[in-house]
Amino acid sequence: MRLYAGMSTEFVRDTTHNRIADKLTEAFVQYYRHRPSPSEIGSWRNSLRAMSLIVADAKLVDHGVMLEYQPPMSSRCLDFLVCAKDRVGKDRAVIVELKQWDACEESDADDLVASRLGDRMRDVLHPSVQVGQYQQYLKDNNSAFYDGTEPVGLDARCYLHKLDRDPQFGPRSEPHFAHYFRRYAV
Repeated sequence: MRLYAGMSTEFVRDTTHNRIADKLTEAFVQYYRHRPSPSEIGSWRNSLRAMSLIVADAKLVDHGVMLEYQPPMSSRCLDFLVCAKDRVGKDRAVIVELKQWDACEESDADDLVASRLGDRMRDVLHPSVQVGQYQQYLKDNNSAFYDGTEPVGLDARCYLHKLDRDPQFGPRSEPHFAHYFRRYAV
């Protein structure tokens, strides 16, 4: 299941003309039979606008895009998936986990960080860990990524578009997150 699929140029146009949140809301209501929360709609509007700027700046004009993709037999939901051929003609896909956090702190629990969600700080999975788990799930459970002579290559990134790029940011500089952050952060 996915709430949106189209070409990258269509995605940028829908976002630029403020239609993306409406299209996602309509698809959400059709599939789930209730409206998404106002915070979810706001998240789509803000995060996808930031992502569309990246897509436009990178001149991704002939790439497939899926938004809010829920793989079969999973409760996981991927924010953004882009697919295309790489420079040598091989099929590739990239998962992008979007976060509009403006603050984040260390947590006492492994693989978690504290971020303000709603009205308080909550422990949540580090976005790099989260997107890495999505990547591994697809590689393990979707034959496109493991079957045949040339399976689709799959990469994963997280994009925290509102977070300060300060290198002293705790969860970025913590040694136990370093390998995740180097591998998955934009």
